[in-house]
Amino acid sequence: MAKSQRTAVVLVAAGRGLRAGAGGPKQYRTIGGQPVIYRAMESFSRHPDVCAVQPVVNLDDGAMFTTTVAGLSHEPPTNGGATRQASVLAGLEALVPHQPDIVLIHDAARPFVSQALISRAIEAAARTGAAIPTIPVTDTIKLIGEAGAVEGTPERARLRIAQTPQSFRFDVILEAHRRAAKEARSDFTDDAAIAEWAGLTVTTFEGDVANMKLTTPEDFVREEARLAAALGDIRTGTGYDVHAFGDGDHVMICGVRVPHTKGFLAHSDGDVGLHALVDAILGALADGDIGSHFPPSDPKWKGASSDRFLKYAVERVTARGGRIANLEVTLICERPKIGPLRDTMRARIAEISGVDISRIAVKATTSERLGFTGREEGIAATASATIRLPFDKNWSA
Repeated sequence: MAKSQRTAVVLVAAGRGLRAGAGGPKQYRTIGGQPVIYRAMESFSRHPDVCAVQPVVNLDDGAMFTTTVAGLSHEPPTNGGATRQASVLAGLEALVPHQPDIVLIHDAARPFVSQALISRAIEAAARTGAAIPTIPVTDTIKLIGEAGAVEGTPERARLRIAQTPQSFRFDVILEAHRRAAKEARSDFTDDAAIAEWAGLTVTTFEGDVANMKLTTPEDFVREEARLAAALGDIRTGTGYDVHAFGDGDHVMICGVRVPHTKGFLAHSDGDVGLHALVDAILGALADGDIGSHFPPSDPKWKGASSDRFLKYAVERVTARGGRIANLEVTLICERPKIGPLRDTMRARIAEISGVDISRIAVKATTSERLGFTGREEGIAATASATIRLPFDKNWSA
């Protein structure tokens, strides 16, 4: 693929998901501890070859969408239509100002799209102009008549199950969707069908059996069990950090600016809570410590905001195919008082890390006026992180 190719994504998330049962739209429910739509968007937002992610949402879900995907980069969401086809067209029209060369169209109800699959989709569209991921059919398929009788058995070797993201040259799929809307054709079940109707040759590329669509309550149960089994390598790491007070009028604690009569003496912003969390995550990964990744001798980290360090540590987990199950911080100080800001700090850590706030704890204690924290000379923090990783070849029971 030429380096000049610009790739954008339409993430279709406007449906109601009624077949998934009670609990609200399925894209906002959790699977494996994370919202479905967050998982679906995350791989696209962090893929190096994607320049824009255009969400298409239901008008009533705007606030819920913003809260659910906090921390992920995306374009302002556009409102969906009465059908999936109308929603895709709305997303394509919203991308026109970006002038992408290639567009990937993906259903938010497929939360397990991998970066490798995204790369294959981009390469296929650049090569052929219209391509879809498919997986083989393993069961025998029967054609059934109105009376329930078998009318035929298609040749299984030629059958494939279509998935998303389906990938196209942006201009040709936009024109095909516009033409279908103009001719009042709203009966297409996917974008490849529209492309075929418009006269395009649609090719296929290797899909991913893990990239399944969540449709029914049973799908959620099955995928929860699969995730639990796949991410069975459970690890815990601990971290510790301390910073002395110096001149200043505030301190940064767990990503929150806290007014104080002093500031931190530190190379970065001195956020003891986030620094301890980073060390805990890296420790769980057996991946060094914060100083090895962000050496204080390097001037580019002078005054750096510690949210960058935490995002980096989280990305190290994601790159290993893992997920963070729990984050906990304990702050040790006399002042400032942490209790009134506890939930604000939890929310900020959730925003930075992409971990649900229900899995984040912030605690505080004093040292009973003993030691440097008791003398109000600084603040200390301890942290723990529990992560889940896939088993690898080096693991044994």
